[in-house]
Amino acid sequence: MAAPGLLLLLLPLLPLRARADEHEHTYQDKEEVVLWMNTVGPYHNRQETYKYFSLPFCVGSKKSISHYHETLGEALQGVELEFSGLDIKFKDDVMQTTYCEVELDKGRRDAFVYAIKNHYWYQMYIDDLPIWGIVGEADENGEDYYLWTYKKLEIGFNGNRIVDVNLTSEGKVKLVPNTKIQMSYSVKWKKSDVKFEDRFDKYLDPSFFQHRIHWFSIFNSFMMVIFLVGLVSMILMRTLRKDYARYSKEEEMDDMDRDLGDEYGWKQVHGDVFRPSSHPLIFSSLIGSGCQIFAVSLIVIIVAMIEDLYTEQAYIHTLNCAAYQPFRGQKETISEHMCPIERLRGSMLSTAIFVYAATSPVNGYFGGSLYARQGGRRWIKQMFIGAFLIPAMVCGTAFFINFIAIYYHASRAIPFATMVAVCCICFFVILPLNLVGTILGRNLSGQPNFPCRVNAVPRPIPEKKWFMEPAVIVCLGGILPFGSIFIEMYFIFTSFWAYKIYYVYGFMMLVLVILCIVTVCVTIVCTYFLLNAEDYRWQWTSFLSAASTAIYVYMYSFYYYFFKTKMYGLFQTSFYFGYMAVFSTALGIMCGAIGYMGTSAFVRKIYTNVKID
Repeated sequence: MAAPGLLLLLLPLLPLRARADEHEHTYQDKEEVVLWMNTVGPYHNRQETYKYFSLPFCVGSKKSISHYHETLGEALQGVELEFSGLDIKFKDDVMQTTYCEVELDKGRRDAFVYAIKNHYWYQMYIDDLPIWGIVGEADENGEDYYLWTYKKLEIGFNGNRIVDVNLTSEGKVKLVPNTKIQMSYSVKWKKSDVKFEDRFDKYLDPSFFQHRIHWFSIFNSFMMVIFLVGLVSMILMRTLRKDYARYSKEEEMDDMDRDLGDEYGWKQVHGDVFRPSSHPLIFSSLIGSGCQIFAVSLIVIIVAMIEDLYTEQAYIHTLNCAAYQPFRGQKETISEHMCPIERLRGSMLSTAIFVYAATSPVNGYFGGSLYARQGGRRWIKQMFIGAFLIPAMVCGTAFFINFIAIYYHASRAIPFATMVAVCCICFFVILPLNLVGTILGRNLSGQPNFPCRVNAVPRPIPEKKWFMEPAVIVCLGGILPFGSIFIEMYFIFTSFWAYKIYYVYGFMMLVLVILCIVTVCVTIVCTYFLLNAEDYRWQWTSFLSAASTAIYVYMYSFYYYFFKTKMYGLFQTSFYFGYMAVFSTALGIMCGAIGYMGTSAFVRKIYTNVKID
């Protein structure tokens, strides 16, 4: 009986399509085609967006229109479409027609001047195809300002489907107070050979993502993996073989010789190496959350690879903005380099939320089983912390930024109903599924089965060289994992914070695999050196040494902000660094969990093969 209710709760998360005709993207001749107005904002601050009609634009005369229903992801992304009021019909040309007038008093002129000074763009949609136009331009001296008043639309069709939309902005009018400005539009329909499934292809930029540097970085990271795996295998196998031989020789000695011998190495901590970590409740919750983040990343990337992410066949995808630089001239033409769609990225966000909710049992299973093996008794508290650790971090950051967005009256302000929906997902979907995973984990793999008995009294940790200290190992552990992904970070950052479309998800999958292998290799080596120094505090050290990758990613985000972008203002800065902190932390938790899981298998393996009295 619970299954239908659960499905009903999950339905709002599904990536619903928003269509111009609200049906199948097919039109009859002279059928209504809707021009939606989305947002307006500065070119260099692409996350700082406002409602289109927050500027004193006027609305067309047509009033009756079906309501646009946004998805959860679109609401979180600040997508808020409004009807333009323009009368457009399929295959019906419209000559230049005035649709409204703007009475330009001083306040409205100042609003337009401010927008032009800050290079404001606006975004529109026709049949889910994006159109971007620039508000206006200033003269060379910056004294006079001009508004583009004529929207010249050219729409391509193939059969009964729309496959292309181009906008040319004309009618440059000087902004003079106490005058009237007439806004006009025209529509030209043309037959196109572009297939419907290929209509997003023109937004791609293969020369950027398939540049030789990108290929070289992948090859370089791949060679690093081969080198690391070979090095770790050779060194550890040779070293461990010598250790096993030395320990076997010690077993043949009598007690007197063994007492006089120089015993050292990782075998000496066999009675403490499987001792529960400090703060097991937090530790197990972090491991469970990291495993869930890895599962979500893997599933989303696989879906992205299988589906054609920039076509209508796969609307559950993310597309960002293609490169277009404003220029001066008599006309502004926005055609080949429009921005594809915060809505599509919002749809990917909906999918990611759905996958995250659906994979909550993964969090509960790994976190709950680890907590049980470490002797934890407050498993309900652990379940709550594991379930809400990531959502609380994300929602806390989002709500903080939301207050700034509300202050700026930005469209990024999350509606109250959306906040309630997210809270309902956390309490009625994520928490119950996490409970199921926790119960399964505690019952299926919650019993301690360590190869060595844990001593009742902890062994004193001897003095060691400074570079063997856990703090030093943690700081150095993230360098190589970051080195394997930092080039890909540039492409990902550019696709999210600049005007590029990320579509090479095969590269992303390969980089994820490389990151996992490098992380496991590095943490195994770090843990071996730590244990060889007779320090058995390897659990947190292995997690944090892998998680320190996040520190280097966040430091790189500072470099990217100051040297690769032209962002400015409190809102955009807080938005950038706030969500980069969330991204870096989530990446760190994922890497930490991967490093711990790999190291745990290594530690169990080496102590299984040693004879312990």
